[in-house]
Amino acid sequence: MDPSLSATREPSPAIRYASYLLAAAALLVVIDVHLLSALLSGLLVYELVQAMTPLLGRRISGDRARLVVVAVLGAIVVGLLILLILGAISFFRSEIGNPELLWQQQLMPLVEKARQQLPPILVDNLPDSVDDLRVGAIELARKHAGTLQLAGKGAVRVFVHIIIGLVLGAIIALSRARPAHQVGPLSAALSLRCQRLAAAFHNIVFAQLKISLINTLFTAIFLLGVLPLMGIHVPLAKTLVVVTFIVGLLPVIGNLISNTAIAIAGLSVSLGVGIAALAFLILIHKLEYFLNARIVGTQIRARAWELLIAMLLMEAAFGLPGVIAAPIYYAYLKSELEAEELI
Repeated sequence: MDPSLSATREPSPAIRYASYLLAAAALLVVIDVHLLSALLSGLLVYELVQAMTPLLGRRISGDRARLVVVAVLGAIVVGLLILLILGAISFFRSEIGNPELLWQQQLMPLVEKARQQLPPILVDNLPDSVDDLRVGAIELARKHAGTLQLAGKGAVRVFVHIIIGLVLGAIIALSRARPAHQVGPLSAALSLRCQRLAAAFHNIVFAQLKISLINTLFTAIFLLGVLPLMGIHVPLAKTLVVVTFIVGLLPVIGNLISNTAIAIAGLSVSLGVGIAALAFLILIHKLEYFLNARIVGTQIRARAWELLIAMLLMEAAFGLPGVIAAPIYYAYLKSELEAEELI
């Protein structure tokens, strides 16, 4: 993945096509065997090391700079994990509070307000009391106990894969590339594929991070600033802001998820607040359309509808992991096609 590899002699068409097939097979297998989290975390560490090393390389040697960056990133990751656990506990205690009060003071009032605004055919299916709501939730948990257990095991597995990916990314970032004359033609071609995949990851992830931060900022101003000043308090507003940032990391579809949650929360207060929230979301959506065109589009020269089609196809083939991988895979595919002067 060293840039000097691109300067090696041009491989034969057979070797180049073989590298394309191997790269495509590897990317599909990564999703199929549920290793996408390891790949993304490894790419993240590698790109962070590559981006931060030149800053330290002005004062210390390149190898030591990489080692310092990896050590700092390791400390940051461990620290963030600790802060994330403690912050999540503190956040849910302050935001949700006593579970009993959550049932009575937040969830049931939402149901009652929904009764006043929804059609009768939907109202008949809503619980009549806190006890009915609690019983329904418990019964739902019992019916899906196996699914919940599998989800818990899956979350632990994903966490382990992320840690392994972080370690592998750090190891690759610290390893020295062999001299160009010692690299075989297939290795050089595969290294170029990896280099372009890392570039696609960098372009998509860091651009989408900027968009998510901007979207979260405007959402926080609206939910935690503008509405409270008008005496309107949307339930679970802080949670909605956090959800907006997390799902905002998914191009296009992330906005739809957060917008739907905010609109529902606004309607739970009143029809007027719901309309105001919808108008705000339309305004933000228009702003983000230009942001996507400028930030993401200029990075990979792709429009929003292109990413959406790629995400729909990948979701149909691989489910949620396909949705997450689609923008990166599409950006990589487009970079390879452009390098071959096919588009």
